Amino acid sequence: MKNKFNLLALLLICFIDSNAQKTVQLKSPNGQIATAILIGKEGIQYQVAFEKNILINWSKLALTFDGKEFSPSVTISKPMVKDSIEKYDLIIGKTSHVEHHYKEVTIPLRENEAPHTQINIVFRAFDDGIAFRYEMISRDKSTSFLLTDEVNEFRVVGNPIAKVLELPSFTSSHEGFYTTLPLSDLPANKLMDMPALFQFPGNTYLAITEAALLDYAGMYLMKENGVLISKLSPLPSNPTIKVKATFPHKSPWRLLMISHSVGDFISSNILTTLSPPSRIKDVSWIKPGKTTFPWWNGNVMPDTINAPGNNFITQKYYIDFCHRNGIEYHSVVEYGLHQWYMDDGVGFQPGPHSDVTTPVPGLNMKEVCDYAHSQGVGVRVWVQWAALYPKLDAAFANFEKWGLSGMMIDFMDRDDQEMVNIQTEMLEKAAKHHLHIQFHGAYKPTGLSRTYPNEFTREGTLNYEVNKWGKGITAEHDLDIAFTRMLAGSTDYHLGGFRAIPDSLYRTQYTRPLMLSTRAHMLGMYVVFENALGMACDYPEAYEGQDGFDFLRKVPTTWDETKVLDAKVNEYIIIARRKGKEWFLGSINNSTERDIKIPLSFLSSDNYKAAIYADGADANQFPNKLKRENKAIKRTDTLTVHLAHNGGAVIHFTE
Repeated sequence: MKNKFNLLALLLICFIDSNAQKTVQLKSPNGQIATAILIGKEGIQYQVAFEKNILINWSKLALTFDGKEFSPSVTISKPMVKDSIEKYDLIIGKTSHVEHHYKEVTIPLRENEAPHTQINIVFRAFDDGIAFRYEMISRDKSTSFLLTDEVNEFRVVGNPIAKVLELPSFTSSHEGFYTTLPLSDLPANKLMDMPALFQFPGNTYLAITEAALLDYAGMYLMKENGVLISKLSPLPSNPTIKVKATFPHKSPWRLLMISHSVGDFISSNILTTLSPPSRIKDVSWIKPGKTTFPWWNGNVMPDTINAPGNNFITQKYYIDFCHRNGIEYHSVVEYGLHQWYMDDGVGFQPGPHSDVTTPVPGLNMKEVCDYAHSQGVGVRVWVQWAALYPKLDAAFANFEKWGLSGMMIDFMDRDDQEMVNIQTEMLEKAAKHHLHIQFHGAYKPTGLSRTYPNEFTREGTLNYEVNKWGKGITAEHDLDIAFTRMLAGSTDYHLGGFRAIPDSLYRTQYTRPLMLSTRAHMLGMYVVFENALGMACDYPEAYEGQDGFDFLRKVPTTWDETKVLDAKVNEYIIIARRKGKEWFLGSINNSTERDIKIPLSFLSSDNYKAAIYADGADANQFPNKLKRENKAIKRTDTLTVHLAHNGGAVIHFTE
């Protein structure tokens, strides 16, 4: 990290009036984003402008300790400033190397009245956003505190179009369809998940989320009296308390991403820059990749296989498929709606005798892992968190002994401080046993794939698993996820369904689920969606010999570089991602047919060939058909590709 200290260029402190109100101003490195922090008799307020246009008007910031709000009567010490370029590498993410320039100011505040609580307000300005956090420093005669509230107002100027996910309560899998309305029309007093997206006139975009959620409660938004304010997830045992901690302690970063291009949010690394460096020293064992997930297809097996079930025969069938096709992992989940481990619970919920350290009779997990390793394939398992956590140390020791590579941990459904700490504990202990984690039924990412790179991905989406039991996921919903949830990071989305049919023929199938969008759209999501553990959810015979499976086999799950070439909210998106010298381009479309133009200036030379997979001319009738084309191209070329109704396209560029 390289630091420069330039007080005059970075910071301006003004005495506003005789009451000793103070204003601190901070600008982004390019000067386009500016924030002002006002500290006076009304408490702490801030304002945010983009290109001199105010987006967030004066908004209150307040902490409440033990039911008493931090006093507006404070002593302000000299602000500390920093101008820094942070450089780091990522194992999990949209780019392998990051260099991020920011400017920062820390404002120390101490209450003038007892108990003389001391906090710092820290603001950090990037060219793609503003972030702030609280540092709880000390208090007289106390080493600990109870935080009963944190109120951050976001007084958004004007009436931008908002895209938000409304949630029924703090206990949620963070799944649902998104609401798109003018801000003034959003319902009052309803929880809204983050990230939330706001589109202003003149193509200015704002997204609100949080980064570095560690030992703290998760944050939501709610509209009260016409103003967006933050809400923290309460502790289940005492809902009046949000955070229990000792001094010193830090809140997560409250992040406002700002740009004229919504695509900049998708390519930004601001969340990982705001998160701590890796706490895992040896990362040589961390190997992202694609995985099977037979639960989704209904554990389909060919009629020639004898005695399928939770046994070696079934696992071998899928492991052999992985070996033939370069799929890195096979997932052992369940069979006949019973998980792979001993459990007397119902509906995948743990019973009184649940035991994740003991496979069901007939399943020798070490035998499965040994065979998989002989074929160059890793094995991972699904597990219910409440069954795992009471036996965490014993389970992870067993998993390592058997030879497992990782797991999906499911049904977490909370983000209060207790659950946040449980997930951190799981990541830390899993790393000691060389295990990766996929959090399912879980809250959004907050950039911690940098801190714990064994966190491969998170769900927090209504995704293609629901095609097993209800009306299918639409292309419009896929785009909503790309412009909201995916702004937070890796997005677990159950990809790979190879049975697209016209809308009029759609029906619910628990086994071999159907898809509403075209196969080209499905392939496009492997590039559009950031996901270090991409799924090949369908069964082997659904893939092998099928058009487009060659692309699924080749597409990576982590990247060296990401460029969003074009993106229009609610309509379509085009993303190019580089791995080594190869580029992979993906596009997904809504229900309106269109032709898209793709400039190829992102390529490094004129010496490339392009393998193009696009929707066929009759995609509305035969949505599984692909139009294939191979051509030599130059970086000065512009390709025109047709996107069908619910369609998409992918292109593989090789030198």
